[in-house]
Amino acid sequence: MRSWYCVQCHKWLSSPPGSAFLYARQEVQHLLEPLVVSWGWQSDNPGPSRFIDENEWQGTRDPAAYLSVPAAIQFQADYDWPRVRAECHELLREARERIEELTGLAGICPDSPEWYAQMAAFPLPACDGAPLQRRLYDEYRVEVPIIEWNGRQLVRVSVQGYNTAEDVEVLLRALQALLPETAIALP
Repeated sequence: MRSWYCVQCHKWLSSPPGSAFLYARQEVQHLLEPLVVSWGWQSDNPGPSRFIDENEWQGTRDPAAYLSVPAAIQFQADYDWPRVRAECHELLREARERIEELTGLAGICPDSPEWYAQMAAFPLPACDGAPLQRRLYDEYRVEVPIIEWNGRQLVRVSVQGYNTAEDVEVLLRALQALLPETAIALP
């Protein structure tokens, strides 16, 4: 059984940034110290749990993001989110196939839902990543990270319920146009 579980709900639940939770098994809670010292810190009248006392209340905070989580859960239930996730994976799988065809580079993992769901990174030919990322956004309004990992450039593509096949088409057209212009000759 896991000792810790931390989730940013905006990543998978479509709630606003800032809505998150941390679960810690009781026997390891004493190992955690709060990042923000506020109400309950080293209380003279500790409640049933030092962990809760020190982490539950962090002074003046806007609770709107946390309060949105039940509505986000209901939204996903109302709109058959397992189906939406499957459609997102299929769109990403198609993007993977076309990016591999465009670059001639194999993926970094098997093409299987066990290896990626709605977000994956794909190898790019040697290129200047920062200008490529900037130009993708400035010229095509495509916002994707271009990252370097183990000496290779990768594009990280994330597909959410609001993305369409046309979004993938724009990314592919942009990569086709910009990769030759940002290429780096290898020694």
